[in-house]
Amino acid sequence: MQIRDGLQAVVIGLGAAGLSTVRYLVARGVRVRVSDQGGLDRIEPATVAWLRQHDVELEHGGHTVAFLAGAGMVIPGPGVPLDLPVLQAARTQGILILGELALAAGQYPVPVIAVTGSNGKTTVTSLIGHLLRAAGRSPFVGGNIGTPLLEYFSDPSRYDAVVLELSSFQLDLAGFFRPDIGLLLNLTPDHLNRHGTFAAYVAAKMKLFAHQNAGDCAILGADDPMVAAVALCDGVRRSTFGRDRACTARIVDGGVELRADEDGGRRGERYDLGPTRLHSSVNQLNAAAAAQAAVLLGCSAEAVMSGLRSFEPPPHRMAEVATIDGVRFINDSKATNIGALEAALGGCEAPVVLIAGGRDKGSDYTALRGVIGRKVKHLILLGEAAGMMQTALGTVVATEMVGSMAEAVHRAMTVAVSGDLVLLAPGCASFDMFSGYAERGQVFADQVLQLGNEWTLNRR
Repeated sequence: MQIRDGLQAVVIGLGAAGLSTVRYLVARGVRVRVSDQGGLDRIEPATVAWLRQHDVELEHGGHTVAFLAGAGMVIPGPGVPLDLPVLQAARTQGILILGELALAAGQYPVPVIAVTGSNGKTTVTSLIGHLLRAAGRSPFVGGNIGTPLLEYFSDPSRYDAVVLELSSFQLDLAGFFRPDIGLLLNLTPDHLNRHGTFAAYVAAKMKLFAHQNAGDCAILGADDPMVAAVALCDGVRRSTFGRDRACTARIVDGGVELRADEDGGRRGERYDLGPTRLHSSVNQLNAAAAAQAAVLLGCSAEAVMSGLRSFEPPPHRMAEVATIDGVRFINDSKATNIGALEAALGGCEAPVVLIAGGRDKGSDYTALRGVIGRKVKHLILLGEAAGMMQTALGTVVATEMVGSMAEAVHRAMTVAVSGDLVLLAPGCASFDMFSGYAERGQVFADQVLQLGNEWTLNRR
């Protein structure tokens, strides 16, 4: 996007990404206004002071069409619904609507690695950054992972690569954004409450590859037939990871084995995941994807193996909390869609007492009937989606509904026996009861540890 001095822009939403967008535009001489749904009391005083200092007009408590007057473009934050009346009005008026990715398109002077998919994005993005650092590189790691992607431009001299986690929300308004290496891990129904249909969700994800050129690379999860079949632009290199013999990065005997892709490259390298925190079936695939990206960026085999050994997966992803009287408690609060829930169960060998539920995202829970029937001995449901999930799954497994995480943990311990696994894998968003998946996972962990203390005291 060509930014010119004096251009007027309206930013919708003053979350982390929205504020970062305001700063990016102000630094480039754009006259910026910002509109936020929340009241003034929900905005940090320091933020309000900064906006005033830089002559950024603030509208709070809702969005008005009048606030668009004179604007040449509108930039909604990633979490802002695209069907807002103010955005519909902007379209009617012919005002350009862009996302933060569109602003960044063509602006990064260093290689860009972009990761998307329904599940595993944060782990793969974090791991790529970690592998690059192990090789002596200085990557910027951001996007949907926490640090807004435009923050790179506050001090670009610090970095020699950009690694971005991208959500479907961000890709919706990607404009001409083009990664040098794009990774699509998998596709399962998610965020249908925003996109409406699975096809629309997939279309948003496909924008990752829409503007790649000859010499760019796409790394695709071959275990997912829809991902494996993705059509690429002419000249874009196709690399794959998975369990099939034909994959560029193949899972073999608990490790990752590289073979040359269609354009040549290193072959025969093998990375043993046994001595790492990435030995689960899900993380084997994550490691394969990340290792491929690191190798394409020139990282040595020694650096990649060193990075794999030292990597600590992000929290709330199949994290073991405690073992109480032979029952293991696992926190996978980041499993916020049915695909992630299915993947979590797929890696479980012991009988599972599953804690699930939360805010529905438009999911078809009947798709879980097979894996629930095979893996789960008892299902404990909470949150707004509990009733829907019970209707969909109650005929294949013993099911009950509870009112709190504390009750869920105590009920799980009651029905579990030594050798069982209690798994928090909600398959839903968390915002009906918690501020996010991290708080939900932490509350689960706190309740488990409290239960462990009570169990110990009661047995003395």
